[in-house]
Amino acid sequence: MARRSSQSGPLNSLLIRLVVNTGALAAAAGIVNYFSVGYFTLREGPFFIGDWQSAIIASLFIGLVNALIRPIVLMTTCLLQLLTLGLFTLVVNGLMLLVASWLAERFSVAFRVDGFGAAFWGALLISLVSTMLTKALK
Repeated sequence: MARRSSQSGPLNSLLIRLVVNTGALAAAAGIVNYFSVGYFTLREGPFFIGDWQSAIIASLFIGLVNALIRPIVLMTTCLLQLLTLGLFTLVVNGLMLLVASWLAERFSVAFRVDGFGAAFWGALLISLVSTMLTKALK
């Protein structure tokens, strides 16, 4: 009998991360819009997601931005990171969400973040929800 490895393959792991990040993105959009509009929605307010396909593509854009641009920005803002004891990372995360929103707009994806406030709170919520979902799945 062949034993199955308890570890998942790289493609399976990537798909799990995509699902977790898409769920975190949708949760963050609903919560940010709840405080802006007054009820839980993904299609109104400063954090707009058109449909589930747009949420998946937006998650891919966020992953791409975090993999390519975020490390460069973190290295260039190293002194600010040190002076603020790492809190400036929250600002960088919000800016990366705005960059992903800009990319989505350029590729006609129904994903939009209006303003730095929505991006800041959205990035914070995405980080929290993603961490909780990842821990729950392990």
